[in-house]
Amino acid sequence: MKTIGLDIGTTTICAVLINAENGTIEQVETRENTAPIRTQNSWERAQDPTVILSICRELTELFAKSNADILGIGITGQMHGILYCDESGHAISPLYTWQDERGDQPYQNGQSYAQFLTQSTGYTMATGFGLTTHFYNQINGLVPKQAVAFCTIHDYVAMSLLGAATPFVHPSDAAGIGMFDLTCNRFDFKAMQKAGLSARLLPTVYCERKPLGKTADGLWVCCAIGDNQASFLGSVRDANSILVNVGTGSQISIACDTIGKGEDVECRPYVDDQFLMVGSPICGGYSYNLLKTFFEATAAMLGADCPKDIYAKMNAAAQEVYHAGHSLAVNTQFRGTRKNAALRGGIQGLGADNFTPQHLTLGVLQGICNELHTLYDQMPPSAHAPSSLVGSGNGIRNNPLLQQIFAETFGMPLKIPQYQEEAAYGVALLCVYHTGHSTSLKQVQSFIKYQEV
Repeated sequence: MKTIGLDIGTTTICAVLINAENGTIEQVETRENTAPIRTQNSWERAQDPTVILSICRELTELFAKSNADILGIGITGQMHGILYCDESGHAISPLYTWQDERGDQPYQNGQSYAQFLTQSTGYTMATGFGLTTHFYNQINGLVPKQAVAFCTIHDYVAMSLLGAATPFVHPSDAAGIGMFDLTCNRFDFKAMQKAGLSARLLPTVYCERKPLGKTADGLWVCCAIGDNQASFLGSVRDANSILVNVGTGSQISIACDTIGKGEDVECRPYVDDQFLMVGSPICGGYSYNLLKTFFEATAAMLGADCPKDIYAKMNAAAQEVYHAGHSLAVNTQFRGTRKNAALRGGIQGLGADNFTPQHLTLGVLQGICNELHTLYDQMPPSAHAPSSLVGSGNGIRNNPLLQQIFAETFGMPLKIPQYQEEAAYGVALLCVYHTGHSTSLKQVQSFIKYQEV
């Protein structure tokens, strides 16, 4: 038997087909997410959900045509963003993605929409969170009149594949929408009332450890989960592991059995009544891209051509001075933090002996790692006895020096998952479990293998 895992990303949509008996990936298909919509305001980030649904249907049908023994489909995708749908379950708005910045726009008394929600509800509400987006839309008359619910893009795809009209949301995504009470596994209606938000359009929270239903072709469709949770599930063989991910952004995650707290980290629902402690810097790998852009601009200013393998050159330059000392302390918060968008990065320790491109490059790589380690230090004591360190995302996979920096900073070897499609793989494994083909989550996680670093 086999299962499909769908990962609906901001720039690509990935599907994997795995063997439910041993977890081996038998086929991978990736498509460009061609759904972005040009908007009137520079701070808006929107996509066409019907385009995304069409790509997802194409991928699932492609696998189904050549495989008669598919059990079901697991789905994940870009967290926080929302779209509105009507009583028939059809999308009647764009997908407002997690990158949308309407929550940072001025609202009243010098506060942004997100800041107002945070102060009035007691929940940290960043721009891009579903209820922040909905609050802005409600205040500015942008909620479609025919709307009966809003949901994430992956909830919309799950609903549409089933031919249903009611969206369901897993706690992992409900928390990403905002104002979700972890202790009760439900949205905090009283907090919403404090901000003047109606609960009428909220999707129904789904906590069952079983699929939502079957498609017309007889495939089980599982409730979608958040991509952070899916990546953790598809990356760690032992749940008592630290997962560090470096892509456009970056994250550090570790599972725990109870609700934890930290100043700049958040506790998110996971699966099987567990939680993830998560720290999420905004920049991450973007910091390294920013440095590459700086070097390209410098070359252009001097009338020189930049090499095509500029990242390889940068990595080699940083390696030259890795053990030479005189390192720079680079703060990589170049776009602020989720709590404070006004914060900016910085460089400390700059002197005549390290005012070089090599030291700056090394400093940025170490800064990416240090920001995650600082967040790890804020996590509860129960998170500080990990069995292993696991790294995912192209920023780590493609940079051996960054792998070395993480291993030395955290004081343990770094493991890299065998498969690069961690989130899609994670929900394919979850589908094996939720369709009853496996008896436990631990059993399907035993399928995970690591490559040599």
